[in-house]
Amino acid sequence: MQLDERDLQLLHALQIAPRVTWTDAARILRASRSSLVARWTRLRSAGLAWVSAQPGAGYRDVILSLVEVDCLPGTRPDVLRAVCQDPRVVTVEESTRGRDLLLTVITHDLPELTAFLLDHLESLPGVARQRSHVATRVHRHGSHWRLDALEPAQEVAFQRIAQRAPNGSSGRVPAALRPLIQALAQDGRANAADLARTLGQNPATTRRQLHRVLRSGLLSFRCELAAEVSGWSVSSTWTARVEAADHDRAVTALASLPELRMCISTTGETNLAMTIWTRSVGDIQRIEMLLGARLPFLRLRDNAINLRTPKRMGWMLDATGRSTGRVIVPSALLPR
Repeated sequence: MQLDERDLQLLHALQIAPRVTWTDAARILRASRSSLVARWTRLRSAGLAWVSAQPGAGYRDVILSLVEVDCLPGTRPDVLRAVCQDPRVVTVEESTRGRDLLLTVITHDLPELTAFLLDHLESLPGVARQRSHVATRVHRHGSHWRLDALEPAQEVAFQRIAQRAPNGSSGRVPAALRPLIQALAQDGRANAADLARTLGQNPATTRRQLHRVLRSGLLSFRCELAAEVSGWSVSSTWTARVEAADHDRAVTALASLPELRMCISTTGETNLAMTIWTRSVGDIQRIEMLLGARLPFLRLRDNAINLRTPKRMGWMLDATGRSTGRVIVPSALLPR
């Protein structure tokens, strides 16, 4: 499906302010509210865009890990199905080299990660080996990546709205609100009225519960796009090593790359991991040469193209990268 400029502007707006009201979006985009609702409904129904939930507070309250998995011959489809069903595994990518699968795992704490790696993954039929890289700091994640479709003034206007959104921490969220959080994870734009209908609750009660969840900082939201419509259809994962004295300036320089989707500091022999989105395979070499010139102290160890992404932040995708509408709600989003 070919998107027009109005579609791209709407998606860029939702990348900045995923829960902006249609009334505010219509005012800034100089469009009617009904036309924006129709556009979003069309894009979401086609699996081309969706709003997902992710851990709030910049991932500081959870443990994020990248886990490389090697499968025994002929077992990859079975292992793939098993890890996609696991709510601790939020993203699954099939790679070109060095591993069969790359998992992004998010857990509440280190004991939960340990149980997943040593008790579950190690015993999963078909898994030959696994190697984990625990994030010590998340510098950039998927919600930071942007299209370039808005006018500067429009971008600023949406940024102001995003800054007004409830955030921070106002105490723990009770386990009784798990159904509401699960519903939000399946539709990150759902308002109180939508959630009340879904949950069969009183609208006023749902409104109070929604405000409490949003104020808690437990969740943040991001507008996701299918690769075919983003214009950045080639995803690759890179690992690198940098000395401690150069770490911060390396991260600052990497953050200036428009192709950078994710960047984390990790444990292990390599201490940086990145996801890069490019328009073509040839762009990978261009970026490699650019990094070599700008950051001679950064030692790139590996980069591998992600051939398919069957699961992204809990959302199941088809072979083309479109959302199927099915969501395995990440367990790290739910209060314990």
